[in-house]
Amino acid sequence: MKKNYSISWCLVISFTALFFYGSVGKAQQITPFKQGDRVVFLGNSITDGGHYHAYIWLYYMTRFPNMNLMFLNAGIGGDKASDMVKRLDGDVFSKKPTVLVSTFGMNDSGYFEYNGSEAEKFADEKVKESHEAFKQMERRFKELPKTRIVLVGSSPYDETAVIAGNTPFKNKNKAMLRIVDFQKQSAQANKWEFFDYNTPITAINKQFQQIDPGFTISGNDRIHPDNDGHMVMAYLFLKAQGWAGQKVAAMSLDVSNMKISDLENCKISNLKKNVNEVSFDYLAGSLPYPLDTVARGWGSKKSQFKATEIVPFMEEMNQELLTVNGLEGKYKLLIDGEFIGTWSADDYKKGINLADLNQTPQYQQALRIMHLNEERWEVERRFRDYSWVQYNFFQPKGLLDANNRKAIEVFDQYKDKDGWLNAKRDLYSKAMFPEVRKAWQGEMDLLLDLIKETAKPLKRKVILVKVS
Repeated sequence: MKKNYSISWCLVISFTALFFYGSVGKAQQITPFKQGDRVVFLGNSITDGGHYHAYIWLYYMTRFPNMNLMFLNAGIGGDKASDMVKRLDGDVFSKKPTVLVSTFGMNDSGYFEYNGSEAEKFADEKVKESHEAFKQMERRFKELPKTRIVLVGSSPYDETAVIAGNTPFKNKNKAMLRIVDFQKQSAQANKWEFFDYNTPITAINKQFQQIDPGFTISGNDRIHPDNDGHMVMAYLFLKAQGWAGQKVAAMSLDVSNMKISDLENCKISNLKKNVNEVSFDYLAGSLPYPLDTVARGWGSKKSQFKATEIVPFMEEMNQELLTVNGLEGKYKLLIDGEFIGTWSADDYKKGINLADLNQTPQYQQALRIMHLNEERWEVERRFRDYSWVQYNFFQPKGLLDANNRKAIEVFDQYKDKDGWLNAKRDLYSKAMFPEVRKAWQGEMDLLLDLIKETAKPLKRKVILVKVS
């Protein structure tokens, strides 16, 4: 069944596209990932518990099924640049990144004091603290000559959305932009790559708020994007890598003279035609990108698919086009015997985006990858919660990686005073044992093996049958 789009949102999209999309990703800002890359995403809670990197990886899983690529989450909730510096060796560099994507600024810039009497002084202090911590991070990054560094400006704090019961912190995002600025300057000075989430997402928020004042990509707390927001982040990142306009596959046939033309990332063979039927074998080099319609993750209310109402991901990055000339009347489409739909000759001539049809066998194959990737994300979240306990709680107490009875005793002394810590008591009681962590890693390895196996496109039998 064809997915439904909101006409009102699409009208806003067309207007918004003129406003800012042209400046985002016009030139390649981030080098595409390549065979063998180990991409580590360093960040705070938006990275830790968020999906944007999983959605970016899902693009590579489905678009480049033969690419050996590894993404690794190195986010920890609540972190500032000063916290990240303390865990670079044990939690980041130990992952052996060939590409290190680093973002911070939300927590660095502070919160409640922006509505106080000395907000400007507070902002100056927080930006200065962040810059001093970043200088330490910058020095450490320079020790990685074989690692490609990508500095990323944080997604914004949304001050303009009208959210009941949530008074915004005035000019917090202005301070965050100052942090983005020194990241950009560092990237230029060190010949590193740089990408800014703050500016384009702020522009999206403001444009959509003209129609709906309560709209925000940044979540109801003005900070944490929901799944749709993380998909917008993935889209912007992929666009900055230059993937806009790259099709899943495209095929053009003229059945009047039985010619195949304009194939892109696919092969067609065994083309046949009789009075009422056209058939051929189709092998694409990629799978369509599957968009989840379920809100995943703690506290999530929106699905990944909802991002299609905000950004033109389908139009720009998820096109699997079937174009057929020389038909008359209406034809139903079957793929591997599965009824997909019925279209007119004019529709076929204009082109049908198979990636927009979730009942095709190739889309159903891609859905398997999506769900396997979600399972991988869930397991990886256990490791991130374990890391949160190690670096936010045990490291300041000199018990980093102790994982013994003393650690448990200290944990239990504090858990009733700290709800976040208490929530991780059961997980830590398991994760402290190396055998459990080894089992979790084995589960992720198995999931990745299944993803690689499942991602290989299959030859499909396509049949067009005349119905009128």
